[in-house]
Amino acid sequence: MVKTEINQILTRKVLGLTFVLSAAAFAFAQEKITITSTVVDRENTPVPYASVTFTNKANPAFSDAALADDKGFYTLQLVPGNYDVTVEAINFKKSTVARQITTGGTMETISIEEEETGSVVAPTQEIEGVTLTVQATRPYRVELDKKVYDPSTDIISKGGNLQDVLTNVPSVSVETDGTVSMRGNSNVRFLINGKPSALLGIDSGANALQSIPADQIERIEVITNPSSKFEASGTAGILNIILKKSKGMGFNGSVTGSVGYLPSTNLNTNLSWRKGSWTWFLNGGGGYRESEGRNESDTRFFDAVTGATTSYFEQNSLNKSENDNYNATAGFSVDLSDRTSFNLSGMGRAYKSFSDNNVDNISYNSARIVDGFTQTNALGNSRNFTVQGDAGLDHKFNDNGHNIYLSLSVQQSDNQSSENSRELDNMIFRYGSAGTNNTVNKAIIGKLDYELPVGEVSKIEAGYRFDSNKNEYDFLNRETNAALVMGTVDAYSGNTGYSETINAAYAQFKSKVDKLGYQLGLRAEHSDIGIDYLSLSGDASSKDKNYIGFFPSAFLSYDLGSTNNQLLLNYSRRINRPRSWFLIPYPTSLANRQNLFRGNEDLNPEYIDSFELGYAFQKRKITLNPTLYYRSTKDETRFVVMSESPGSNVLITKPFNIGNDYQYGLDLNATADILPWWKIMASADLFGYQSEGEYFDTATMTEPLSFDGSGFSTRFRLTNTFKVDKTLNMQLQGFYRGGQETASSITKPMYVLNFGANKTVLDGNGTLAFNIQDILGTRGREYTSFGPGFEKESMMRWNPRSFNLSFTYRFKQGEKVDQPKRKRDINSNSSGDDDMQGPM
Repeated sequence: MVKTEINQILTRKVLGLTFVLSAAAFAFAQEKITITSTVVDRENTPVPYASVTFTNKANPAFSDAALADDKGFYTLQLVPGNYDVTVEAINFKKSTVARQITTGGTMETISIEEEETGSVVAPTQEIEGVTLTVQATRPYRVELDKKVYDPSTDIISKGGNLQDVLTNVPSVSVETDGTVSMRGNSNVRFLINGKPSALLGIDSGANALQSIPADQIERIEVITNPSSKFEASGTAGILNIILKKSKGMGFNGSVTGSVGYLPSTNLNTNLSWRKGSWTWFLNGGGGYRESEGRNESDTRFFDAVTGATTSYFEQNSLNKSENDNYNATAGFSVDLSDRTSFNLSGMGRAYKSFSDNNVDNISYNSARIVDGFTQTNALGNSRNFTVQGDAGLDHKFNDNGHNIYLSLSVQQSDNQSSENSRELDNMIFRYGSAGTNNTVNKAIIGKLDYELPVGEVSKIEAGYRFDSNKNEYDFLNRETNAALVMGTVDAYSGNTGYSETINAAYAQFKSKVDKLGYQLGLRAEHSDIGIDYLSLSGDASSKDKNYIGFFPSAFLSYDLGSTNNQLLLNYSRRINRPRSWFLIPYPTSLANRQNLFRGNEDLNPEYIDSFELGYAFQKRKITLNPTLYYRSTKDETRFVVMSESPGSNVLITKPFNIGNDYQYGLDLNATADILPWWKIMASADLFGYQSEGEYFDTATMTEPLSFDGSGFSTRFRLTNTFKVDKTLNMQLQGFYRGGQETASSITKPMYVLNFGANKTVLDGNGTLAFNIQDILGTRGREYTSFGPGFEKESMMRWNPRSFNLSFTYRFKQGEKVDQPKRKRDINSNSSGDDDMQGPM
């Protein structure tokens, strides 16, 4: 049916041009230039097999037509001049735009509208003679192997950072300590523009997420079940952060400044300049931010045999920190020919912080009578500097989608941190400790991706990827002895070298038979990991691990009438390699002697099998995407909390591979235009789990610690956007996280309420935004953890209520924006680069 309609469209075009065939010889005698472009819909999704006709206004003999491929891409050779461009596609309205063709290369995309009526359109733009009418940006859309979130519609995170944006992304949650999770699983793999990035530093901690400004983010791709084309790491899935890169001709850019409380300031800019085949860009900025975290805990120690209470220990802490961060990315891309382009970029990130952590420690006997009181003060300083260089070469063998992509990325990160603490016993100096940590990370990533069309609707994709990571950790911990003389703690000081080399290859085939689309793939990864540890006391160990894994994936889609109404079924196998610092076999800090973390060099990877069954309904006023999922994890990493020695109140946390875990749930995401002035975006995650496994240490335990258990939890988020008038929007968001119970902890429910507003000023060139995070002051985590011989109740609050005010100014040269009085949405954001190739 589809092929028949396409053939009818082509037939009409051929017959319509018959009268000019006699004059074609004259047309061919003129000097022609090659142009390429893409046809997209209002959500910027490519429209396959669209018919595109260029009609020369001065001489019909110079007219020509083309049929776009399955990605909406087409190419033509035309004589320079003024043209009327007519676009037709099945289930879309016929559209005609004016275009002046002066030079060859890539033209702006053409957006066409589906046949359904009642849409609200945004500003009409005239770019080099082309008139484009684009619909207001939709915050969320579903594609075959990912979900795409557009933060330009998010008022609450304006003037904030990547961590603030992630709190509003469907299927994603940010805990009170900055931990990011997807569907309750915190093993998330972060990518920047499709690859690991120096912008996120080592292990992608909360501080790194706070260093990327929200206004530099073009979109976020949520990949809950990645295909074989993506690296296999990250059992929860992948968050691919696409940064902005303007496509407008001439000089374009924006500057955003913000202030907030707790005290924070930011100034960031996005600049680009495009002329001919060259595009230059510069993104960068910096800021200052203060944070405040509170932790309270009450631990009961008891006899593991009789259950009788032996003592209590209460701890209350207030940690204040000051952070400065700066980042810059600069580069260019150039079309070397009509089919080949090259890009080169470099980025740098500098970060420094100061922290002041005060802890009150109160000891009680079994009758809950105070028998000891100490105060600990820890002062910490850290500095980080990272650089990264990227180069890429794209070549198109023909106009049918036969392509090859080559890229190379080189990164280095240097981190220095120090911490000094002292403990007072009833205001008398008891002991002190000091620690320094120097870490150097070097990484090289090279990859090749190849695409080969097979027939009209099929494609083969294959590629190779090389990853090399080397981390050097140098730790020196010092502590006062009984005579209050500071000395080195040899057992907790030393050097660890970590190296990881991964060679990966993949192949996948995708096609479509009538309404059934499918994609089948297989990825193979060979891992070579080496760990060398040497302490100052002479303890030494060396571990080498080599293993190969095979990771299949399968994606099926069935059109229920159209591509906007689909059933989706997919499967993938993933791996979670231990983070490098999970393997360091000694504490990295002695500042809090009552709670220490120690790595485990025998830790092995987790393997996960993931299944999803989803439904995607996408129309102009509503998007609905419920997904049922099931995950099975083997050799799951669990953190065991144990006493340092029998009778000691010092707790050691250490990771182990313990048993298996099974998770299942319903992930529901939806957007809707309730009224012309009221839009909502809602998400719900209802998930259950079942765990099995046990841990037993004969030296410290009398019976095994069981991790068997099951439970159910929920997460809900509702974002309401209200359009007060043409220039003023408001947003109110509520989030609820249900309680959760595991074999070793019980977490209480939590709810948060946020508000934001923005107003467009200066004739559409400026935006003023204001937001309040945690209006009710309820953002926190209360939980109870338990283990052999102890039970601990804790409360954690990462940051109090905060405010932010930001101003963005946009300037454009080469793009003239017409702002009619009707059908205008000047709060939409049309910048960004949608030509990003999927990562390997």
